[in-house]
Amino acid sequence: MDKYLVTKEEIDAYEGIDKTHFLNPNAKRINKSLGDLTGLSGIGFHIIEVKPGYVTTETHVHYSEEECVYVLEGNGEAIVGNEVYEIKAGDFIGYRAGGEAHNIKNTGTETLKCIVVGQRLDSDMADYPNLKNEYIAAMGKNGIWLILKISKNQRVVKSITIC
Repeated sequence: MDKYLVTKEEIDAYEGIDKTHFLNPNAKRINKSLGDLTGLSGIGFHIIEVKPGYVTTETHVHYSEEECVYVLEGNGEAIVGNEVYEIKAGDFIGYRAGGEAHNIKNTGTETLKCIVVGQRLDSDMADYPNLKNEYIAAMGKNGIWLILKISKNQRVVKSITIC
């Protein structure tokens, strides 16, 4: 990729990608991956837009990768472990690797717009603690996710999905 600069005009005109999280149909967002447009491979840099009532993702925790969010517009709730924080434009959230499970919900009446930055390591492990069955995801090279569905009680692999 030869592009180093994405202008404000290009960002405004870029429609982004409509994404729904593969484990949560209520996790819908428009994703503008500016890092991808400039060939960044070690970090993801995204502008996301979430409509009222939706969440950004399935509640999760990464064991190797760090993430952070800066709120540009709108209001919402950041769920971090057992805590719920009211968030607004100008707020920053840092998610440590191996820290608390987290998610963001747009509780406002307008679109919630955030910058999301995260590492892109060769591998990572993530848990989804709010699901009926515990899900652990392992990311391999080239962004391919191997999803293991594991029974909480028996610790037996119930299914394997590659996406």
